[in-house]
Amino acid sequence: MTAARSPLSPTDLPRMGLRERKKLKTREAIRAATYGLIKEQGYDATTIEQIADRAEVSPSTVFRYFPTKEDIVLTDEYDPLMLEELRARPAGEAWTDSVRYVMRRAIDIMMAEDPEVVRMRAHLAVQVPAVRSRMVESMSETGRLLRAALAERTGLDPDGLEVRVSAMSLVGGLMEVNMCWAENGFQDDLRDLVDRALDVLEHGLPTEKP
Repeated sequence: MTAARSPLSPTDLPRMGLRERKKLKTREAIRAATYGLIKEQGYDATTIEQIADRAEVSPSTVFRYFPTKEDIVLTDEYDPLMLEELRARPAGEAWTDSVRYVMRRAIDIMMAEDPEVVRMRAHLAVQVPAVRSRMVESMSETGRLLRAALAERTGLDPDGLEVRVSAMSLVGGLMEVNMCWAENGFQDDLRDLVDRALDVLEHGLPTEKP
């Protein structure tokens, strides 16, 4: 049986209306300007005014799309798309298998689009305290989305302790994957790190050093 086409692609423009396409292009222009400036002069030296000028928008437009500079760096478009794909997985599939599949798909798509940007985001999360702090703050919203998907799969209360712990353990584990990947100079296969993290969440700590 042929698998259904995955919805996990934020640049899938034909599925969007004109207004949504224009908004997405503006967001992409702002992000491209930000990444280019950071690469040239570093994170701290890059200002919202400089970003707006390079993206050919006003500073107020930048703030309309991104409340802070950290939010520009930390891509959030994939969260709802990953949630959509999680919900599309077979009901009888093990939860960790569903997560593994979706995470591998997300990594493949992001690395195919722009691996340098993916590595830059991970590097900034390690090196820049403000980016790391904002990433930790955003975990709560990601966890809330994940709790909803997990509750739908299991029939449990999304506000129940067990669902909360399961969802946030996964979110925290995947954040550490990102940090570990960057701290080790991106030498590891990111998909392999995700698999190892999911193995720990599913089976506990390994008895031998990997």
